[in-house]
Amino acid sequence: MQAWKTYHEEHSNRFLEELLALLRIPSISARSENKADMVACAEAVRDRLLEAGAERAELHQTPGHPIVFGERIIDPALPTVLVYGHYDVQPADPLELWHSGPFDPVIKDGKIYARGACDDKGQFYMHVKALETMMQTGTLCTNIKFCIEGEEEIGSPNLAHFVKDHKELLKADVVLISDTAMISMDNPSIDIGVRGLSYIEVEITGPNRDLHSGVYGGAVANPATILAKMIATCHDENNHITIPGFYDDVVESTPEERKLMAAAPYNEEEFKRDLGVEAIWGEKGYTTNERTGIRPTLEVNGIWGGYTGEGAKTVLPSKATAKISARLVPNQSSKVITEKLLNYFRSIAPAGVTVKAEEHHGGEPYMTPVDSIAYQAAAKAIEDTFGKAPIPVRGGGSIPICALFEQELGIKIVFMGFGLDSDNLHSPNEKYDLFNFHKGIETIPHFHKHFAEMWKQGS
Repeated sequence: MQAWKTYHEEHSNRFLEELLALLRIPSISARSENKADMVACAEAVRDRLLEAGAERAELHQTPGHPIVFGERIIDPALPTVLVYGHYDVQPADPLELWHSGPFDPVIKDGKIYARGACDDKGQFYMHVKALETMMQTGTLCTNIKFCIEGEEEIGSPNLAHFVKDHKELLKADVVLISDTAMISMDNPSIDIGVRGLSYIEVEITGPNRDLHSGVYGGAVANPATILAKMIATCHDENNHITIPGFYDDVVESTPEERKLMAAAPYNEEEFKRDLGVEAIWGEKGYTTNERTGIRPTLEVNGIWGGYTGEGAKTVLPSKATAKISARLVPNQSSKVITEKLLNYFRSIAPAGVTVKAEEHHGGEPYMTPVDSIAYQAAAKAIEDTFGKAPIPVRGGGSIPICALFEQELGIKIVFMGFGLDSDNLHSPNEKYDLFNFHKGIETIPHFHKHFAEMWKQGS
């Protein structure tokens, strides 16, 4: 352990500079104009894996963006840890809200500001540097494989084919993911589950062209108004989702689980102050932590139509569009919920407009067993470096590939995220604390040590 600490201290500045170099690559998977940047980032990840001590690292082409695979096998008789992460990032829009360039990383007040700083370049890169640390100190005690993809932010459309076609290549005993958050660095936690996702787009079309709102207003259905009314019907006065059958398969949390969630530190005034809001909004009968962890939700992610440029233009728009997502909880199926959403919007449109409702992507909710040796190893590792046992929590985000890995590879997943909910993921001014980055590199070798020891004891 002292050897890890000493090596990390001697090379911490280089570790950071390497991460900053990755953050300068605008690897936006959603945009075709960044295709070359995606390849450049994948190649950089491959090169860093080889430099860190992987005996093999390569790019696997897909119909979309490349998947980076790397491995270091020291003994086939030892357990194998498969590290999953993603090098693609969200679009940086709106650019005018960034304090600095999204792909020109800046360190301010001990935090790295850049797109991908936390989600997920900063987090998966901790594992690359942990591998180097263990290799250079002669302490690697597990086999390690890496699967770093470039399409997580667009729903991982090609990962399923890759996993199904490369089961032997990806064969492992556990999947380790750092793409989640902790309550705080003072109150370390481990996500024991993530929510699923259903993501659709709804387009309402009225007249065959934009119309003068004075000449035609009041006589022709306005698609923007109709879309707003349709969306408004999705929640009742208690913010309960009204779509028929939406809650049919929801597994309600037990009173015991809700009691455990209530014990987690939470300061509502601090929560509101951080977000700049005066009141909390959500489903009646549930706390904020429950609304973002154990309850399904339905949200509008984007809405547009008509004239949105500078100044005024009085038109009745021909079209209006919205992107809408639902976060799902255990036992809900993304396929089932997507069909319910699509059918709902198609069925409630009034005469005078037409509806085009289409699926973008989705993923299943996932729960990790807290009695597994992988979870116990992660908890012990965090306790080693933080000095206190982590609190088990339910994460509000989604990692669509979790159920896929378990189904195809037959192994469980453990989450070891070092981000914070306040890191502005998917928002302007995304950040990642230097402390968190280095704490992750410090903690990960402890996981491999404990996992190997527990594996041996159970053999």
